[in-house]
Amino acid sequence: MLLIGLLVALIVLLGFAFMGRGWLAWVSAVAVLFATGAVLGVTSPYLIYGLLCLLGLVALATGWAPLRRALFARALLPKLAAVMPRLGDTERIALEAGTVWWDAQIFSGMPDWASLLRFPCQPLSPREQAFLDGPVTKLCAMLDDWQIEQDRDLPPEVWGFIKRERFFGMVLPERYGGLGMSEIGHSRVVTRIATRSVAAAVTVMVPNSLGPGELLLHYGTEEQKQRYLPRLADGREVPCFALTGPEAGSDAAATQSEGIVEWGRWQGEQVIGLRLNWNKRYITLAPVATLIGLAFRLKDPHGLLGGEADRGITCALIPRDLPGVVIGRHHDPMGVPFANGPIEGHDVFVPLDAIIGGVEQAGHGWRMLMESLAAGRSISLPALAVGAAQMATRICGAYATVREQFDTPIGRFEGIEEPLARIAGLTYLMSATRTLTCGALDAGEKPAVLGSIAKAYLTDAMREVVSDAMDIRAGAAIQRGPRNALSRMWMSVPIGITVEGANILTRSMIIYGQGAIRCHPWVQKLIDAIAARDLAAFDRCTFGYINFVFTRGVRALLLGLTGARLAKAPDSELRRQYQHLTRFASAFAFISDLCMATLGGSLKRREKISGRLADALAWQYLAAATLKRYHDEPKLASNYDLARWGVALALFRTQEALRGVLDNLPSAFAAGFARWLVFPLGARFRPPSDLLGQRAARAILEDREARLHLTEDIHVPGPHEPGLGELEAALDKAVRALPVETKLRDAVRAGRLDRAPKDELDRRALAAGIITPEEYAALGEANEARDAVVQVDAFDADTYRQLR
Repeated sequence: MLLIGLLVALIVLLGFAFMGRGWLAWVSAVAVLFATGAVLGVTSPYLIYGLLCLLGLVALATGWAPLRRALFARALLPKLAAVMPRLGDTERIALEAGTVWWDAQIFSGMPDWASLLRFPCQPLSPREQAFLDGPVTKLCAMLDDWQIEQDRDLPPEVWGFIKRERFFGMVLPERYGGLGMSEIGHSRVVTRIATRSVAAAVTVMVPNSLGPGELLLHYGTEEQKQRYLPRLADGREVPCFALTGPEAGSDAAATQSEGIVEWGRWQGEQVIGLRLNWNKRYITLAPVATLIGLAFRLKDPHGLLGGEADRGITCALIPRDLPGVVIGRHHDPMGVPFANGPIEGHDVFVPLDAIIGGVEQAGHGWRMLMESLAAGRSISLPALAVGAAQMATRICGAYATVREQFDTPIGRFEGIEEPLARIAGLTYLMSATRTLTCGALDAGEKPAVLGSIAKAYLTDAMREVVSDAMDIRAGAAIQRGPRNALSRMWMSVPIGITVEGANILTRSMIIYGQGAIRCHPWVQKLIDAIAARDLAAFDRCTFGYINFVFTRGVRALLLGLTGARLAKAPDSELRRQYQHLTRFASAFAFISDLCMATLGGSLKRREKISGRLADALAWQYLAAATLKRYHDEPKLASNYDLARWGVALALFRTQEALRGVLDNLPSAFAAGFARWLVFPLGARFRPPSDLLGQRAARAILEDREARLHLTEDIHVPGPHEPGLGELEAALDKAVRALPVETKLRDAVRAGRLDRAPKDELDRRALAAGIITPEEYAALGEANEARDAVVQVDAFDADTYRQLR
């Protein structure tokens, strides 16, 4: 009877814990044991009754809040308050920037899939679609990326068109002369332009990202908005934003750029203003900018503003033509010809109303930058990455069909099929992540952690996709010229990896460092309770946290033992994928808390561990976005295969990231216990199988609808243009010739034709009446087109010497 009672108590304990009700699980288990003891009566040993009473007292002491506070919280609070590290203002502002969204669901260990699937990602409005089909398509047709590379600039007519059609004002409201586009509309414009010219895409995206327009819109005075926003929208002002300097790269708050509050002359009058000195570099659009957004440290040594002498980071608007501004020099970022260069300022004087938001916003620049970056990171560079991936998919899908070796399209070889699968699968996943993240922004969120994930992991995926595309194109990929669009993408990859927060820093410090505090259901609340010395809140958070860790550990164990079959999941063809992700969310939550408990404050310095935790968090988000895309889109067979490929990769990389954390925890005991709890049956996830990879690759080789759907954002030039235009035309001709080529192969197998070189075989088939003159012509057109697209550029000596 006792064993039965213990078993029932264990089942009750685990059942309630699995549902996230830790204290109820504990009390219910003790109640079952008491009932068992009552049934056993006097025949039961006194030791059992003593144990039951002890358990009951523990349950009472930990479950009844007034007693719990008296026994534990009152003594523990001052001790933790004494050792709790204080956050500086810079660190606190960075941590508090933006909002929390699906990242909190992952940290909860129990993601609510129904809420994700109900979430409506905003589609393009008719006006936005018209802008894509009209001005954007026209702009793309005007761009010759090879010529832009040689000229080192966009043509004057392109600059004029961009300004006239208000590309610089896409995100600005219509009342200020902008286009008032949604974030998904903004993203898709950048993506389409990027498939035509990276230089043009960067030129368009920067004024719509972090810079004067964004900062003025959210923080500027109404007078500043009325003065500058219409001029920014129509291109009369070209903006740049000067943040990075030689001494302040990733640690932008360490800037030595300085503004001193003092009296000076402005437009013939003596006024209080700012004497500015700065040295900035890597500033996009700086060489052509007319309006400089400047981040600097504001100091008021004479007390002219009142308050502290060191007011902190401040943002101001500086006209280009002021005395002391040194501007116009160019950097050369990997040969990609967008305007980028250094800016210096030497004793530049501006009035106080140059501060964005006026004097009231003096010292609040760091908050402005962090909040704007929380949104900006989610859009521009992810859009650029998606454009590169879609272009690589379109090029390689066509090339692997058209290009033949050993009388076989190279896409049929497994060595080519493997990177093709990665290209197709990652492109599907990347586009899904872009859409979901922009959807959150359009819903009013500013997802700082998810924005950092989108920036870092989509640009990393771009590197992988473009590298695979280069391998598939092989020799043709390394010969620069008008025919080779991939080479220019390849050169631009490190730019996306580096700017707006280098990916190394973003992965190893920002994503998990910010997420562990902001997204965790208890950590931020506990920190606030300790800082406020709020005993009731501290008690509630402390024991809520203990309950959280216990229940997520139980969930991780039970889901690991059952292959996640106990997890609640939507009714979908991908139900098992949802369940596996739920399991990993519980595992991630438990391991995350284990790291915080065993490493404490040193976790901040253990960047390899925090980087792996960032990997686990990021790949769960990318998988969730993939499942969301599959749910929202038409249920094509190719989408099913691509979604399965993307989630399989995400599950494997999440698993390996969590294993890497446990393999490197300093506490062998804690790591061993967690490994047993999280991986009770071992690490059983593998990368996408060869068969699944074959299906993903075939989606861009054989399924025209899937290929077009996967690359819906790209601009396809005319059929006679070198590069993608000729390649697309050749693909159409090769597809039309496929039935005829099949007829020839069948005739050779049947002995009706002898084997011969291709041209000779075609003539013999025509002479023998096996194919018609029309079919013979189709074969000739296909062969001629194939021959054209495998050619590479070559230059005479004089032209070669002039190449940039």
